[in-house]
Amino acid sequence: MGIYEKQVVLISGCSAGGIGHALALEFAARGCLVVATARSLSSISDLQDDSRFFLQELDVSSDDSVRHALSTVLENFGRIDIVVNNAGVQCVGPVAEVPLSMIQHTFNTNVFGSLRLIQATIPHMASRKKGKIVNIGSVSVLAPLPWAGVYTASKSALHSLSDNLRLEVRPFGIDVITVVPGAIKSNLGDSALSIYNRMPEWKLYKPFEEAIRARAVFSQTPKSTPAQDFAKKTVIAVLKDKPRAWLSFGHQSTLMAILYYVPLFVRDFLFRKKFNC
Repeated sequence: MGIYEKQVVLISGCSAGGIGHALALEFAARGCLVVATARSLSSISDLQDDSRFFLQELDVSSDDSVRHALSTVLENFGRIDIVVNNAGVQCVGPVAEVPLSMIQHTFNTNVFGSLRLIQATIPHMASRKKGKIVNIGSVSVLAPLPWAGVYTASKSALHSLSDNLRLEVRPFGIDVITVVPGAIKSNLGDSALSIYNRMPEWKLYKPFEEAIRARAVFSQTPKSTPAQDFAKKTVIAVLKDKPRAWLSFGHQSTLMAILYYVPLFVRDFLFRKKFNC
């Protein structure tokens, strides 16, 4: 398959060890030309000698960085068929004490970062009457767990935006797909702990410190779904001619879907017992 016959897929947040990296490898394995992006090219250096990948530095929190990345891709390939909004950061801590600067950083990456890419890409896709926007959400939105309210709120916003956007861009031939990972083995736990260690010392919540810290690595257990397995199912679904609007894969995704329908007083009781609050 020649370069001009391959689908061009741009993925944000492709650092090694994460879901984005696994998605990049799987899209490439399925015959796509993958624009793998990260804030630092050193974090995706393992892909640099592979002709299936075009590496691009991209910081989704920067308007200039997004504009530069998009123009570079269009100059080189003339099109973008699929955009995967995967770049994201965790934020673990009690909502009442997480510094507003950390909350702003979380939303600027998880919500506004995705919106920057979406708004930069849609005019191009609309001109071609073709394209797919894939937003990586979180299963925690279905049943929000204690100690990660800021992260869950940012992903809830992304879910809601996806639902609206799906209807609004349909006249232009653009599909919007919300992908909702369960517990996936990745570097998310290490990243969450790194951010958590920069948090101030809790005041009201000092007695809960152990439970809060444990929440940072809650998704990383021996039963968590390997990122490669998650990526394979996701890419197969996304590449279909008529993809589903909502995809959820991974450990505990079914449980969280069930909990969504459980009465709040029951859910609250279960979570208070589980998360010591």
